[in-house]
Amino acid sequence: MAPPKVYGWAISPFVSRALLALEEAGVDYELVPMSRPDGDHRRPEHLARNPFGQVPVLEDGDLTLFESRAIARHVFRKHKPELLGAGSLERSAMVDVWLEVEAHQLTPAAAPVVVECVFAPFLGRARNQAAVDENLGKLRKVLEVYEARLAQSRYLAGDFLSAADLSHFTIMHYFMATEYAAVVEALPHVRAWWEELAARPAARKVAEFMPVGAGPAKKDE
Repeated sequence: MAPPKVYGWAISPFVSRALLALEEAGVDYELVPMSRPDGDHRRPEHLARNPFGQVPVLEDGDLTLFESRAIARHVFRKHKPELLGAGSLERSAMVDVWLEVEAHQLTPAAAPVVVECVFAPFLGRARNQAAVDENLGKLRKVLEVYEARLAQSRYLAGDFLSAADLSHFTIMHYFMATEYAAVVEALPHVRAWWEELAARPAARKVAEFMPVGAGPAKKDE
């Protein structure tokens, strides 16, 4: 059987989330490059894969999936179910909880900071500092919850690495390249969790698809 195909631009933290799942699962895959500026995601052939015109899309045999978290869960369910807490209702429930926390608490706060600090120049516009400041306040509060959780357990879902941890990597990779990385570095348990996550071979491999500049000096305010 042909290896699964991932459609999209790997610089996207959503596309890279799918790639990270495949790398962690040890699955060979083909990355089919697309161009956002050229509007590849709006072409009929891509809309046939994802009617919302977004990336990534995974083609795995006869199965076509979109939404990066759904793709990651499919990959783990098929190839590495222990990362979903398989075999234990308690473990799988806690993985689900922290996957939801990532999607609905952390990323909505971190992503606007990343967009303004990392991607705004590529989008040809100035940074909206008001948006950065507002969302940094939200992120600090979210990370206080993470610090309390990670003071109790090594990983988010418990004493085992899971999809819940891995789902954070790509957006956090970009956030930690901004001048606001000290928000994470000030929290010892969050910092240790992040450093372990970022050191994983699969994360290091995927980080190569997401280049970041040196940027200005890091600060907390």
